[in-house]
Amino acid sequence: MQVYRYEGVFALENGARLSGVEIAYHSYGKLNASKDNVIWICHALTANADAADWWKGLVGEGYIIDPAKYFIVCANIIGSCYGSTGPLSNDPKTDKPYYASFPQVTIRDMVTAHILLRRHLGIDAISLLMGGSMGGYQVLEWAVMEPTIIKKMFLIATSPSESAWGVAVHTAQRLAIEADSSWEEPRADAGAKGLKAARAIGMLTYRNYTTFQEKQTDPDPEKIDNFKASSYLNYQGDKLVKRFNAYSYWLLTKAMDSHHLARGRGGDLITVLQNIQQPTLIIGINSDILCPLDEQRFMAEHMPDADLYAIDSTYGHDGFIIETQQITEILKGFI
Repeated sequence: MQVYRYEGVFALENGARLSGVEIAYHSYGKLNASKDNVIWICHALTANADAADWWKGLVGEGYIIDPAKYFIVCANIIGSCYGSTGPLSNDPKTDKPYYASFPQVTIRDMVTAHILLRRHLGIDAISLLMGGSMGGYQVLEWAVMEPTIIKKMFLIATSPSESAWGVAVHTAQRLAIEADSSWEEPRADAGAKGLKAARAIGMLTYRNYTTFQEKQTDPDPEKIDNFKASSYLNYQGDKLVKRFNAYSYWLLTKAMDSHHLARGRGGDLITVLQNIQQPTLIIGINSDILCPLDEQRFMAEHMPDADLYAIDSTYGHDGFIIETQQITEILKGFI
């Protein structure tokens, strides 16, 4: 992992200002002489900058997004806890971690940080900008903010604005974090039990009824406790608590809630989509209940150069990470 330190004032969309930001990133492969082989990957909520790790089967040597062919970049979003400036970073005013005092950020702020890194790396054009879920939010914002820089887009399991359903899910998750008696205490593990509960809520939307029935049904009809589905949610919650942070989770779900491409652009989402000229591949997952196919159909209907494909998968929203073979087959022709 590398870190770029921007020393200037970083102005956030809400008016707050940060005295410089650090942007953690991974790069794979080399920028060619004509600088036309850049693929930039935007990551989702709890992922990090190492796309070759969390998007195995799609990114890496021998896969379709291959560092032997492309210069691949993935940057950790600001507000996260994986190296970029966020709640666990030191506030230069106090020389202590921000924790709960870290200002609210938006998807647009995250893209502003990506643009700073792009310039630092000497990238003049991005041949393919790609991302799923919250990563797709960043891709769409960036395409609007720098239309001449972004040449093509790949979007999966994402939407041009956060749905009321998504806001409701995130609110339930934040309520779980806020119910933790340690929440907002000035320490890195504050809200850990709440984060575990928030992850459990999230897992219900990342997967679906069919997945839980197929994978987590207990074969023993005599059982009255310690069910597989309960163990699974406890396991997933514990796993996230070990690698993530409640302050970042709370903050980033707020950022997702504020996602709306038309904010500050006239308030008409359809018009904004109609003005996106880049060739775009859109993939939806037929079992996704968090960001359902209707949202991808809406984009494809109103974007002038977009093609929509639906993946048949039982994995729901998480299919965008799991179904790499199906994604590869569709992405081949587009690339």
